[in-house]
Amino acid sequence: MTEYPDAARPLADLEPRHDFFIGIDSDGCAFDTMEIKHKECFTPNTIKHWGLQAVSKYAREASEFVNLYSKWRGINRWPALIMVFDLLRERPDVLARQVTPPQAPLIREFIANDRYPKSNDGLREFMASRDDPELDTAWAWTNGVNETVADMVHGVPPFPWVRQSLSFLEDKADMIVVSATPLEALSREWREHGIDKYVRVIAGQEMGKKALHLKLAAGTKYPPERVLMIGDAPGDMKAARANDALFYPVNPGFEEESWRRFYEESVHVFLAGEYAGDYEAKLIAEFEALLPEVPPWKT
Repeated sequence: MTEYPDAARPLADLEPRHDFFIGIDSDGCAFDTMEIKHKECFTPNTIKHWGLQAVSKYAREASEFVNLYSKWRGINRWPALIMVFDLLRERPDVLARQVTPPQAPLIREFIANDRYPKSNDGLREFMASRDDPELDTAWAWTNGVNETVADMVHGVPPFPWVRQSLSFLEDKADMIVVSATPLEALSREWREHGIDKYVRVIAGQEMGKKALHLKLAAGTKYPPERVLMIGDAPGDMKAARANDALFYPVNPGFEEESWRRFYEESVHVFLAGEYAGDYEAKLIAEFEALLPEVPPWKT
């Protein structure tokens, strides 16, 4: 039995061509797609499928806080959904309207069971031995999100300075996409804008978690100080740290400035072997200050 999904074999089979390795997150990092995906695709489907119409204002605030403006930015859709429900359940404005957000015990069970990938394929497998309306709603919701994303999200280019950075690194580092987004959407977006040619593998949620992507693709193939993860969320940094890799933050709300700094300064510091230590720590402190743990309605 393999220790990774069959879909992740391209990562395990990746052989170094260069001395350096860089993993790059996609949504909200390389592409300005986080806002449109969550505000126009995820949140409307959450309100529609989970019966939150009567508290849509608060559902929207909770969804945007969890997925965009907090330390949980960028987490997988399933734990994010549960966090939205839990935030709503404890909010007085929601209780005053006599709305009870779903407890979703089976979704919680699905999240907790490591046997199942947290993807549509994993949910389908989880549902195979269970017959419950909650899971039918979950299936309708996740597919509704994907369908809305496919219909809505196109023509959104990479952030300025992304293309220049990838082009500069093309003959210096082995690069892959490291993402929790479904592979179909990732491949479509990277191909649409002609930057798929710069990366050797596009890894989505079907290939496992981000930490696994980095472990399989980089692992012991490169010295830790030559492995860098570029991301816009704490989960990206966590994946890097799980593999003793370095982390470059793309700051939410300041993405263009972050990529310009990377292209003009940080990539050269990394290639010179001088990134670890004080330089990285300063960037991470700046990044973490932008993502609070407590929602604004509690403060």
